[in-house]
Amino acid sequence: MATYKKRGFKPKTKAEKEIELEEGSTTAEVFKSLDEGASKTEAWVEKNQKFIFGVVAAVAVAVLGYILYQKFIFEPKQAEAANEVYQATSYFEKALNATTEKDSLFNLALNGNAGKYGLLDIADKYSGTPTGNVANYQAGMAYLNINKYQEAIKYLDQFSGDDMLLAPLAKGAIGDAFIQLNQPEEAYKYYKEAIAISTNDLTTPRFLLKAGVTALNLGKASEAYDFFVRITEEFKDTPEATQAETYKGQAEAMK
Repeated sequence: MATYKKRGFKPKTKAEKEIELEEGSTTAEVFKSLDEGASKTEAWVEKNQKFIFGVVAAVAVAVLGYILYQKFIFEPKQAEAANEVYQATSYFEKALNATTEKDSLFNLALNGNAGKYGLLDIADKYSGTPTGNVANYQAGMAYLNINKYQEAIKYLDQFSGDDMLLAPLAKGAIGDAFIQLNQPEEAYKYYKEAIAISTNDLTTPRFLLKAGVTALNLGKASEAYDFFVRITEEFKDTPEATQAETYKGQAEAMK
């Protein structure tokens, strides 16, 4: 059982006096250590106060700069870009749905018309904004559609994002451009990147099939077989599944 000292307690025996002295000594040592630690901290702060104030000031300036940039540069720039891109995007969408004069519409989307910016202007002038980023994607796809494959690769490669559809479509389109340039190894790499970005019923089976066919043509039968099996097992209700069944047999025979 613990023993508590009552107020006014005075040691009577020699042992009690020794305990009290020891406790007093220990307490004194603790306070002495704390005082020494505090003194060392104060001395360090005093010695390095210029450095400390400099770091604090730098952080404050950085935070303030970021806030000011967002408020007075980035947000107005993005708002202006969103307003300016309307006509270029309109031409791009018309070109995608057109049955005739597609190339003409894609060129209008790329280069602009009647004093309005095209996608190339938007991507350049509003670089760093979401609108400028999407303009890179649209410009790349426009170039791909008019068979300018190097330009398509350039702009699609500048597009960045984690959108579950646009991101894999951009990577896969780069693969398509490399196929047209007769560079299947490069195409194969980008098809695999497109597959890895996200899993969905639209882009995943599409690029699994393209990766599988490309692998087959490169003599990578085992890898091709795995792509085709994945389509037939995971995406059996998609249009690609029927083609995958046929290619799967070819790949298995070549393994």
